[in-house]
Amino acid sequence: MFSFILGYLLYRYNLKKRGINLDRELYESALFAIMLGVIIGGRLGYVIFYNLPYYLQYPQYIFAVWEGGMSFHGGALGVIVAGLIYCKKNKQSFFGLADPAVPLVAMGLGWGRLGNFINGELYGRVTNLPWGMIFPTGGSSPRHPSQLYELILEGIVLAGLCQYLLGKLKQEGLVFWCFIGGYGFFRFLVEFVREPDSLEFYEKYGMIMGFMSIGQLLSLCMMIAAGIGFYLIVKKKNKGAVQ
Repeated sequence: MFSFILGYLLYRYNLKKRGINLDRELYESALFAIMLGVIIGGRLGYVIFYNLPYYLQYPQYIFAVWEGGMSFHGGALGVIVAGLIYCKKNKQSFFGLADPAVPLVAMGLGWGRLGNFINGELYGRVTNLPWGMIFPTGGSSPRHPSQLYELILEGIVLAGLCQYLLGKLKQEGLVFWCFIGGYGFFRFLVEFVREPDSLEFYEKYGMIMGFMSIGQLLSLCMMIAAGIGFYLIVKKKNKGAVQ
């Protein structure tokens, strides 16, 4: 909720940096679409990507959000779909509105990881490093505080980088793809020390290719998508320059 409030207050500032002025109705509609995409996409992403066999067997628990289960990757897809629908309906540029939004999305991710740390959830693997921590539900062995790693990388570093690039890169879409690729890269790295969720998928099939978690596979897809996105933007820019 704190992330949504900050987004409401700061998004207009970032829009003005790109010379975009939305009236109050369009502005609040855009934020509502983002919030809806995060919540619905995040839940459906967890259901589909992480625990589909369980929810096919017990579909009534799909709506039991109070028991936990949200996926960033699903939330990202939800926001993109909601944003595309909003932009088409209101005749706005998707990348034009997405570039100013992604620094705030990264900031929200940071607050979310802080919440994970406070709740003692989504902790890392057992470690003997001096900053290892004992979590209430993680047994008696110290573990990586992977939530703080993600807070720093996906929150502080990525938010700062995207905010900086927003003022430097004028070509629409570049900041958006920097966020997509940057998040995928940071999340892929942290997954090596993050304790995998206890899922039926891992019990049946083990890690993907022997070492990758579901989160890493999805993050790899994000990095590939970002590479394709950059390529298409540069290709379009070069084509326009030649013409």
